[in-house]
Amino acid sequence: MDLHALRRPALALLLVLSAALPRPAAAEEVVVFAAASLKTALDRIAADYEAASGNSVTISYAGSNALAKQIIEGAPADLFLSAAVNWMDEVEKAGLVAEGTRRDLLGNSLVLVAHGRGAAPVEIGPGFDLKGLLGEEKLAMALVDAVPAGQYGKASLETLGIWDAVAPSVAQADNVRATLALVASGEAPYGIVYATDAAADESVSVVGTFPAGSHPPIVYPAALLTGAEDAADRAFFERLGAPEAAAVFEAQGFTILK
Repeated sequence: MDLHALRRPALALLLVLSAALPRPAAAEEVVVFAAASLKTALDRIAADYEAASGNSVTISYAGSNALAKQIIEGAPADLFLSAAVNWMDEVEKAGLVAEGTRRDLLGNSLVLVAHGRGAAPVEIGPGFDLKGLLGEEKLAMALVDAVPAGQYGKASLETLGIWDAVAPSVAQADNVRATLALVASGEAPYGIVYATDAAADESVSVVGTFPAGSHPPIVYPAALLTGAEDAADRAFFERLGAPEAAAVFEAQGFTILK
């Protein structure tokens, strides 16, 4: 008896049956360009999405200005989350925002942080003697003419009438998380960052909050980009507005914009 001949029909049947079985969907990658201040919350949201979906999320963090310029120059990204409206405007003017997807997602506040825990609080208002507080030391800020946190901070100091006095003492960093690192390491005794950044580092103290009316509203717009083509991109974008993501953002100190 030819055993090989008997096995051939069974093997053929097995191949037919296996071909008919549903195959697991191939994992897809979502590429996100996001403002540096979103890192703590967005890393958590991305990890939860990856666990639930099997897809991967790759996030590039930097100042919103740098990210916007990279997108306009052709960097491959599916989503953009900016820390300011003006940089999303630039990307939209370039025709790179997918129609109907842009939304104002989050709000934030601006604070003065000090190196170490338990630093003495200060009252921030018109004429606040920030220069006296600094002495001969430096004030860490994100790039004041380009990065949103630096732009908001400069606007507030100008409104309070103290920018000219402290401008020579400002040490500028590429983004708000780099600003936070200068204060956390003690390289600068004070810095201006978002409240959410301060909450992410236990080696700094919030010593004061800048009046909301002293700077433009801090708004984080989010949008799908025209290069976003697959279901994973859309699913992650929608997840950013879901209650589970909102809880993560709020825990970090963001406000949810409706």
